[in-house]
Amino acid sequence: MPRAATGYLPLLRSPGVAAFFFAAAVGRVGIAMTGLGLVWLLHARTGSYGTAGLATAGFALAEALIGPHLARLVDQFGQTRVLPFSLLAHGAAIAGVLAATTPTAAITAATCAGAVVPQLGALSAARWAHLLRGDRADELPTAFSLESLANATAFLLGPVLVTSLGAVGDAALASTIAAALILGGGGALAAQGRTVPPPAREHAERARTGRTLLQPTFLLLALLNLAIGLYFGTMGVAVSSFAISHGIPGAAAPIIAASSLSGLLSGWLYGLRRHPAPPRRQLVVATACLTGGALLLPLAPSAVWLGAAVVVTEAAVPPTLVLLNVLTEKAVHPAVLTQAFTWNNSASAAGSALAASLAGRAADAWGASAALAQAPAAGLVLLVCSLVLSLGARRPGGARGR
Repeated sequence: MPRAATGYLPLLRSPGVAAFFFAAAVGRVGIAMTGLGLVWLLHARTGSYGTAGLATAGFALAEALIGPHLARLVDQFGQTRVLPFSLLAHGAAIAGVLAATTPTAAITAATCAGAVVPQLGALSAARWAHLLRGDRADELPTAFSLESLANATAFLLGPVLVTSLGAVGDAALASTIAAALILGGGGALAAQGRTVPPPAREHAERARTGRTLLQPTFLLLALLNLAIGLYFGTMGVAVSSFAISHGIPGAAAPIIAASSLSGLLSGWLYGLRRHPAPPRRQLVVATACLTGGALLLPLAPSAVWLGAAVVVTEAAVPPTLVLLNVLTEKAVHPAVLTQAFTWNNSASAAGSALAASLAGRAADAWGASAALAQAPAAGLVLLVCSLVLSLGARRPGGARGR
């Protein structure tokens, strides 16, 4: 049984914690707005979804590929030195999008904006890991649950705000607000040196840090993040396809909203308590629950069934994400932790993009149930990888993290 509840408030009352956490949370709302904001803005400007899609794809691809290298600079030189330059470059790139007079210029500026957008979630997680070392390490799951809640809230509020402004013809205002939130939240984070992790050059094991991520444990964790991305990408397309194919397109929104609320509640409850089982064993349980719930999805005969199955499945997602962060923190050297978190995000984004494409093709060719079948397939990959990770830790000489 779990031990006594830890609670979120005692953690947020730690010196300097609330300031950096809420600064990053504000910025993440802006990040959640940016991609969709580009779609609304450029479609309003050009009348072309093709141009809007290319700009959004350029933004996402640049973020996924360049973000880890930007994180490497953060690890090497410190957040307070690199973050201001990243914020200025991102602000200038968004200004370029707003001022662009041709589709090519807009797509180029959007791609540049993605390349330099600060990974505020990774920066915040790195600060938690720095502050909660040693005898406070058992508080990390609670801290990462807070991060998960902040991220889920951002991706609930951000798209709603963008869609609302875009629908009334203020798409440019939506992109401006998104940039202002990123610059404001990121600037406030950069100004807080009290909780910042030391740069890599201050670590005694500096010579080893370049190879720290090239180890089986972290590569397996990256694969797990790619698999959870496969689940995310599948659900976004498959739920919409199911609702449309059943003649009830309006059902997609409440199903997605219910799944989001399920995830928020599950993540909040998980972080309230300390769990005595090792994180790797907890991950096996969480991914098994996700896979079991996902098996119900392709069998759904109605929207009510699908909604209930999605709610059950989504409840396993936040604990899985929290545990992946906890295990990443244990697996890599502190000097490359920001890179590790960012690579995990990139792997998840890559999996989501791949799954969305495959789910769309499956829905067109064989129907919504075929698209939904990708969800248990992604869950099975998660379960197998988590079992390999858990079993590897039990073998003599197996990877045990730090």
